[in-house]
Formats: sequence, structure tokens, C-alpha cells
Amino acid sequence: MTQPSLLTAVIGAGPVGLAAAAHLAARNEPFVVFEAGDSIGASVRSWSHVRLFSPWKYNVDAVARQLLEETGWRFPRVRVTAASTEAAETGVNLDAYPTGGELVEEYLQPLADLPQIRPHIRLQTRVLSVSRQGLDKMKTSGRDDAPFVLRIQYADGEEEDVLARAVIDASGTYHNPNPLGASGVPAAGEQRFAEHIFYGIPDVLGSERNRYVDRQALVVGSGHSAFNAILDLATLAEDAPTTTIFWAVRRQQINQLFGGGKRDQLPARGALGARIRELLANGHVRLLTGIQVRKLVAGNGGIVVLHRDGELPAVDEIISATGFRPDLSMLGELRVAIDPTVESAAELAPLIDPNVHSCGTVPPHGVDELSHPERDLYIVGVKSYGRAPNFLLLTGYEQVRSIVAALTG
Repeated sequence: MTQPSLLTAVIGAGPVGLAAAAHLAARNEPFVVFEAGDSIGASVRSWSHVRLFSPWKYNVDAVARQLLEETGWRFPRVRVTAASTEAAETGVNLDAYPTGGELVEEYLQPLADLPQIRPHIRLQTRVLSVSRQGLDKMKTSGRDDAPFVLRIQYADGEEEDVLARAVIDASGTYHNPNPLGASGVPAAGEQRFAEHIFYGIPDVLGSERNRYVDRQALVVGSGHSAFNAILDLATLAEDAPTTTIFWAVRRQQINQLFGGGKRDQLPARGALGARIRELLANGHVRLLTGIQVRKLVAGNGGIVVLHRDGELPAVDEIISATGFRPDLSMLGELRVAIDPTVESAAELAPLIDPNVHSCGTVPPHGVDELSHPERDLYIVGVKSYGRAPNFLLLTGYEQVRSIVAALTG
């Protein structure tokens, strides 16, 4: 049998990775957390200016909250807008929406600083690969009892092998964005103009302001990342009116583009769509539909996007809000069952398929749906959803609760 003294390895010190650490700590299970960044929540810090569309009450794991409250921690005191007596008395509004920065500073950092967790976090430690000790993917005999081997790399380039009894991969997808190309591969010329393309949601009103002020910007994408980028650009344009905003989406029909409005299950998400509608109606944003990007070229003093039916006006900067995808290369020597379409665990895929489900209709799921042929290997958090964009933190917390319960019997 696998040595009971071996650690459970958690990859990634973001919200779901730290929730896994909290559950393991609460059960007195030995663990280690490997984080490639130089701080906990490194990816979240990259979008610290962005406000989540789920409120505080859905963004804190229950066991993590219990561990924190034992030290006197309380939910962040925020400006009370709720009419409830509880909020008025305590100054705490669980229906408030934190920014990424607030999520890190007021929840993730205190959680990581707990004495049960802090000694077990190894920052600036990248996991290069995960395999079974002495066994490649083809070998079956004794596989389930062989410990995992994680090849890790430190900031100075030094490498080391670490053994583990189980692996919880919460490494996320933030550093692996989808390309601009409509066919799922980079558009021709995309790499050439890389310094003028931002993947995700830039801090338009802060550190990236000079990049967009009085420039022509093109936002590509139809999700809520695109909404946030457009709204920030529109705010910038109020002070710098020569800032021009183009918005390109692949779909021809825009009826379902703006979400559920006031009927949306997450009201803040619905409000984003309503504000975008208003910008379009006022002519502050030019919407371009049916755009399938195929090539980027220089022309007319800027970057010209060629698509299936023609070309777009030249722009200075492009914001690619086309989502992210998992990088599964570190698991190449393990037996994983990945759905060929969604790129999630095969059993999970039909429950989260964005062609069928929004984040509000995904049913609770855990260890059964997240298991792979490789025993005691689990991919969790946003990475577990593959290319599906409908992940919620609350879902990730339920994932690790179920998995740690299974690992500890």
C-alpha cells in the first residue's frame, strides 16, 4: 500500500487550491501547496481591478471560513447597502461584490497565513510534470499503489522530485488563453502583433491607461470578460473622447448576448449586460457581428483584422476576451479521461457543457465526476471545466470538499 506518511500535493494557491488546503488541514492530513507565482492568488492579482459578479457569500469556502473565524477573522466590513437588520448591525454585507484584489487581501491572504496552512505553501515553485514512481503511462502492475512523482522547479532553475500519495491540480487556466483565431488556433499574424494584444481584462483605468487613452481599441469576445473591458474603455472615453471602441463577436444574432438582465440568477452579471445595451444604444460602442478572425495585418496606420467576409477598421490595440483553456501537458504520463469536446473530466462534461448549461444550471458534483483512471488524481477549479466558461467558485469549493472527504475516508 502507499505509504500513509506521504503528502497530498495541491498545485496552485488560488481560491480553490487554498480551499483544498483548508479541508486537508481541518482533517489533519499532511499536504503541500505548490504555487508557481511569487504570491498566493497570483493569477487573481492579475485581475485585481475586476469586480466579481458573485457576492461574498458565494466566494468563501465553508471550512476555510470556520478555520479563519477561530482566529477572530470576520467577513470584510464593506459599505452596507442591504436593508437587512443583520447587515446594519454588523457592517457586513454578504451580498456585496468583491474585486479580485479584495478577494485576495481580505480572504485568501488571511487564509494562507493561518498557522495550519502557511508552513505548507511553497511559492515560486512550478510543477513541470506529474507521473508515477518508476512507471510510465503504459505500465499497469502496481500502478495504484505507486506514489506520484512531481518534478518541481524553483525560481533559480533548480529541479527536484517530490513524492505524493494524491494530487489535486488546481493550477487554473489564466496563463493559457484562447487565441483570436476563430478556428481555435492563433490567427495568422497574431504572434507578430502580440505586443498590441492583451488576453483577458486589462486595467484600462489604472496601470494600462496610457495604452488605451485616445486610441482605437478592438475588443474580441462575447462573454463577461469582454463586457468588463468594454465598460472600462467607455469610462475612459468619458475623459478622453477620442478613445474609440469596436466590439467584435462571432455570432450573427445578439438576442441572447446580454444575459438575463433583471431576471438573471446573478444580478450583477445581468447588470453588466444591461449597461452594455445602453452603450450600444448611445453609439459609444460599435458592435461588429459575425466576425471570424483569420488574419492580422498592418495597414491604415494600425492593425487590420481580416475575417471571413472582409476586414475591420484599423485599430491600435486589441483586447482578446475569448476565454481560456486548460494546459494538460504536465499530466502527460498519467491516465486521464478527458472529454474530447469540453476538455474536462469525461464524466463531468455533460453536466457543464456550455451548449446546454449556464453556471446557474450546473448540478453539484464531486469526486465521482472528477475521478480519472489514474487513482487519486483530481483536476479541480476552473481547470476542471476545460474550455467551458461557466465555472463558479462555490462549485470549486464543493469539488474539493468531496475529494478530501474521499481521500480521508
